[in-house]
Amino acid sequence: MRRHTGLRAYGYLAPAAVLFTLFLALPIVYALYLSLRTVKVKGLGLGRGARTEVWAGLSNYRHALVGDPDFLGSVGRVALYGLVLVPTMLGLALLFALLLDARGARARGFSRVSIFLPYAVPAVIASLLWGFLYLPRVSPFLYVAGRLGWPQPDVLSQQWVTFAIANIGLWGGVGFNMIVIYTALKAIPSELYEAARLDGASEAAIAWRIKVPVVAPSLILTFLFSMIATLQVFAEPMTLRPLTNTISSTWSPLMKVYRDAFTRNDIYSAAATSVVIALATFVLSFGFLRLVQRRAFSQENS
Repeated sequence: MRRHTGLRAYGYLAPAAVLFTLFLALPIVYALYLSLRTVKVKGLGLGRGARTEVWAGLSNYRHALVGDPDFLGSVGRVALYGLVLVPTMLGLALLFALLLDARGARARGFSRVSIFLPYAVPAVIASLLWGFLYLPRVSPFLYVAGRLGWPQPDVLSQQWVTFAIANIGLWGGVGFNMIVIYTALKAIPSELYEAARLDGASEAAIAWRIKVPVVAPSLILTFLFSMIATLQVFAEPMTLRPLTNTISSTWSPLMKVYRDAFTRNDIYSAAATSVVIALATFVLSFGFLRLVQRRAFSQENS
């Protein structure tokens, strides 16, 4: 009987295991294989047998990490993008969640939908929307500013383009993170607030000393998701690129992967860069979680 139960359980797991193997495990293994290969060109590279695939070892990784200024530059731009986006996005998400959960807050349903709605807009559409709002010739905001005699900044200039891209991510990401934090706030027993009010605590003190510490795990989760999304930014700069000359084809690491694979037809270098990005994402995520767990464990022991 137990044997049949075990076989039935494996049968239920089989479709998920097959899909995982075909669409996740095998592509990862194939990308690792390609990252260790390269093309050897004979002569002018014309004719049959002029281009052969050979073993490259770690040369693709060495080139990506040391000898490729485009990749290193893209990492620096994404780091600045993350420093601008993540703290601002999580700060606004926490602020909106606290305001919606505040005592006496009105129109909570409408406010939740209004804040969350931009998250439902696809990144490409959101980028096109904001891209036309950034262009001086079609932007209604810049038109009104010009009619009023105010300065009309070029938002897509080299100086401001990182902030322009971060604004798109901010507009779309605040709502999701706000919902996560607000859901955690709704799980706090109301008796805890009543006891604090009986002790004379103000609403601001309750928010700072009770609500924020309780939703700290949700803040950690949203920070982790935001960090991963920052490392994988692609749609926003790729969509804005035809509208300005300040966004290069290697503005972000994933854009460099796209250029190498589909413009230069160098899938081997693209595979190596993809593996580097995946490993960096894993290391940063795992390191952040270990750091948070270690600090939480030390606080419990103290």
